[in-house]
Amino acid sequence: MADIKLFGYADKISVRPGDPIDFHVTADGTAEVQAQLVRLIHGDQHPDGPGYLDEEMGCEGNGVWAVKKQYTQVGSFLRVADPQHKLALEAGITLCAFIFPGLPLAGVRQTVMGRWDNVKNEGYALGLNPAGHLEFWVGSNGEVDYVQTEVPMLAKHWYFVAATLDAASGRASVHHESVANRYNSLLGAVCPIDYRSHVGETFRFRQRNLPETPFLIAGSQDWHESRGHFVSQMYSGKVDRPMVWERALTRAELDGLMKGGAPDQKGLVACWDTTLGYTDHGIGDTVYDAGPHGLHAEGYNRPVRAQTGWNWGGHNDCFRLNPKEYGGVEFHADAMIDCNWECTKRVTLPAQMKSGVYAMRLRAGPGIGLAEEHIVFFVRPKSAKARLALLIPTASYMAYGNEHMSFDAQIIQPMTGQPPIITEIDIEMYKKDEFGLSTYDHWSDGNGVCYSSYRRPIVNMRPKHRISSMGVTWQFPADLSILAWLEHKGYDYEVLTDEDLHREGLAALKTYSCVISGTHPEYYSERMLDATEDYIATGGRYVYMGGNGYYWNVAFRDDTPWVMEVRKCDSGMRAWNARPGEHYLATTGQKGGLWKNLGRPPQKTFSVGFIAEGFESSRPYRRMPDSYHRTVDWIMKGVEGEMIGDSGLAYGGAAGLELDRYDLTLGTPPHTRIIASSGGHSDNYMLSIEEILYPYPGLSGSQDYRIRADMTYFGAPNDGAVFCGGSIAFGQALPVNGFKNNVSTVLGNVVDAFIEPGRLPGGLWVNDEKQWK
Repeated sequence: MADIKLFGYADKISVRPGDPIDFHVTADGTAEVQAQLVRLIHGDQHPDGPGYLDEEMGCEGNGVWAVKKQYTQVGSFLRVADPQHKLALEAGITLCAFIFPGLPLAGVRQTVMGRWDNVKNEGYALGLNPAGHLEFWVGSNGEVDYVQTEVPMLAKHWYFVAATLDAASGRASVHHESVANRYNSLLGAVCPIDYRSHVGETFRFRQRNLPETPFLIAGSQDWHESRGHFVSQMYSGKVDRPMVWERALTRAELDGLMKGGAPDQKGLVACWDTTLGYTDHGIGDTVYDAGPHGLHAEGYNRPVRAQTGWNWGGHNDCFRLNPKEYGGVEFHADAMIDCNWECTKRVTLPAQMKSGVYAMRLRAGPGIGLAEEHIVFFVRPKSAKARLALLIPTASYMAYGNEHMSFDAQIIQPMTGQPPIITEIDIEMYKKDEFGLSTYDHWSDGNGVCYSSYRRPIVNMRPKHRISSMGVTWQFPADLSILAWLEHKGYDYEVLTDEDLHREGLAALKTYSCVISGTHPEYYSERMLDATEDYIATGGRYVYMGGNGYYWNVAFRDDTPWVMEVRKCDSGMRAWNARPGEHYLATTGQKGGLWKNLGRPPQKTFSVGFIAEGFESSRPYRRMPDSYHRTVDWIMKGVEGEMIGDSGLAYGGAAGLELDRYDLTLGTPPHTRIIASSGGHSDNYMLSIEEILYPYPGLSGSQDYRIRADMTYFGAPNDGAVFCGGSIAFGQALPVNGFKNNVSTVLGNVVDAFIEPGRLPGGLWVNDEKQWK
């Protein structure tokens, strides 16, 4: 493996000329790197294209940077603000909560709640031991006393748990009992398991509290000489309504709490009501203490909210209907939202930068492989002046960020029809827990990852990267093929990102005559979809370059735009499925899943929507009769023959990877023209799951007529229009033969017409008759 490894990220993904931007870098094997600002032009090294292209730029940040190894806090937890040390309990103790263990047999200790120092063995805590038994322990002067239950806890089962310590007698107890009902747990009443355990011991000593030890939920404090204090012994699972008393509660009092009774105020120190704070528009990271001291807890690495609690009864499927049943706060030992590294270098960007796609290139040693890093960011203009904009699908980049499919997804080889081709960069991306996961991955307890962030190295959001499971460029490096085409054609264009669109809405688009999408804008927030629809409806001209776009509903909080949430549910081609009752976004309160299932299939706005995917071959398009109609025949000017896109950087054709089709039943505007369609796809292409009510033979590419990419065009109100390529591979066909190919010709005809003011070609013809050649 490489001796030198460089990774980094920027604090912003979208900036303007003259803005400051912070770069955060970690390095192994070197104390300095050579930094160079580059403008990225093309990112696919396929031999049929122009190869990797960039342009070095002058910048105050160019030169030698001092770097070091940086550390990341992995795992989600709650930290309690306790400036007066109310939780430094000196006398008796009761800790109790409802918990839903996600991975009780992890083989490591998991702290559910407590004020515990792992290095000095001081304090007190309740958690799970490596064998999955509930355990209560106290420490003093480096010694530990503990008591554990007799049987291990089961995964995905709701329990009431408690621990007590009587200060006078030293008698300690630990308890767990099932609170499962017909809906809330994995196993039901017919399973003959005794879930309860009650054990008592007499401790030799009492807890010793260190002033610097915090009270944590789902972890405990640790220390390392290189990184200082951090949190370890992370818990995976849900916690609902944790409570603390400075006395030992009786068994009768605990039984009352287990049945949902109100906490007794005598000796109560904290009572975190995990159902407080819900609004119709979601919930934040603060868990409120309803006890006497207001010891509120703050989430780190975004513990998952809007999750069903111990008392969920199955009738309400959303937290908005009954927040009291949604007290489950879910933690994952491998969650990661923000690396929170020290800033390595703050750079003020040149005031006269051209809008475009840029990276701070870092090199050390050999300057290749892991010894080279590109920290990518996007530069908007100070004020929009061009008529043409390239909308960079950064939400989708986040969704796929650091995906582990080649390593962990059992279906990936049958789905792609080929073995993965793994590089040392892929291996490093997989090994590094601190780089976080994608929304195509699962946390270690098996639950799907619903959050992603760009405040971490996203190794596959780099030029030159090829997705190992498919052997082609994907997302960001694939989109550089569109940008390289714009450069080659000499268009005056500007870039903006999904973050800009979400934040500013229609205002981000309305100054442009034409907006071009990326190859795979799959993840879209409601604000983004509203703005795009309004842009087209008010006269904007839109080029949808890809396939499987505008598919998943996602959400961002205004205060943390670098974090995205998605809930995969109901239907759709999905890597995981949210559990019952957990289909609504904690960020906004809106139901997650497909836009199609929310009444907004992409056909309604763009004329085409997802129909199939396949990953070992691509096909050309064949001209359809509509392409000869006098309203649209200008799109085919200069195109000879019937076939379009019989070459490309993605499996040798322009129609491939993921395909979209025209469908009047899903809202395709009825006057839409089908310019061309693909066909003859292999049986690796399978009909998308949301199209199927019953499975039956004949749903693959060589058998089902619906499996095709449709190239379409329609006119919108106020002289607006939409052109769709209908395939992810469409954009990756542009660079072939030095950009001299018929896909490039078609797109050039469309963009040339879209950026010109006034009526579009063919716009005088308003009849809806079909007029063939």
